[in-house]
This record gives sequence, C-alpha cells and structure tokens, in this order.
Amino acid sequence: MTDITTMKLNHMSFPSSDVSATATFFEQHLGCTVAGRGGSWFLKRPGFDIVIDNAADHPVAWPHNFHIGFELGTLDDVRALHDRMATAGVVMKTGVFKHERGSRFFCEVPGGVLVEINTRSDADEAYRGTFDL
Repeated sequence: MTDITTMKLNHMSFPSSDVSATATFFEQHLGCTVAGRGGSWFLKRPGFDIVIDNAADHPVAWPHNFHIGFELGTLDDVRALHDRMATAGVVMKTGVFKHERGSRFFCEVPGGVLVEINTRSDADEAYRGTFDL
C-alpha cells in the first residue's frame, strides 16, 4: 500500500484570460519566480509550482468561493501585504478580518481567481491543535 501521509502539493494549474497579468501578480505580490513562458506560464514557489493556462479564447467562470490560500506568519504580515496590494491597485474583495481559524483577507488576481491571504497565529484555541504554527 502507498503511504499517502507524506504526499505534498506538487502544483496548481488554472486558466486565465490574461496569463501575463496573472503571472505578474503572482511574481510581484506573492514571491513567485517565472520559470517559463508560452501558451502556459510556469511559476515556482518553494515546494510547489503554479501553472497558468491561456484561456484568452474562452470565458473563465470560477465557482462561487473557489480560491487559492496562502499563509503568512503573523497578523502584522497579513495587514502589511493587504496594504501593499491595495496601494498597488489590486482588486481587494475584503479588508483584513478576524476568523476563528485565523485572520485573513481576499483579493482578486487579474484573470479572475480569488486569493486568500491568512495567518493562523491568531486562530481560536479550539483550532490550534489542528495545524502547525
């Protein structure tokens, strides 16, 4: 039997109607490195890749609440990134708000995908044993 407990995230792949703008967002705001350009763009993050597929020839419709989540170490980090993105003109869907699993905000990447930036450093006590801090 295969041990799936050691499995890790390899990559995310999603379409964008503006691959260049989507890749630039991930590069400028989320620390990705562009590793390849073509019909699809390949972005690198420590531990996983992001593949952005060109969907310029057809509309991309995201299901309600579909999103990609990234975690930062502290609430101050979350607030600072929110402020930096808002100043840069990123489409902000929410402000920073407290949630039982940790504070967060949502923004929209060019091309339409929703991104959550959160921290678990201020999660309610009931959730502290469910993840690494």
